[in-house]
Amino acid sequence: MLSEIACRCEAADCSRKLTDGDCMLVFRTDGGERRAYECDCGHVTITVAAPSE
Repeated sequence: MLSEIACRCEAADCSRKLTDGDCMLVFRTDGGERRAYECDCGHVTITVAAPSE
């Protein structure tokens, strides 16, 4: 289900679709996965996903 959600830049003047190629950092903990995406506009968007059961 989460794989169907489009990740977009959260900058006020942007909203480009972010792809796996834009992902610069993945951090995994028991609480889930955090990903940092760097957009061409220079902004960084962080996503958080809870672990799958």
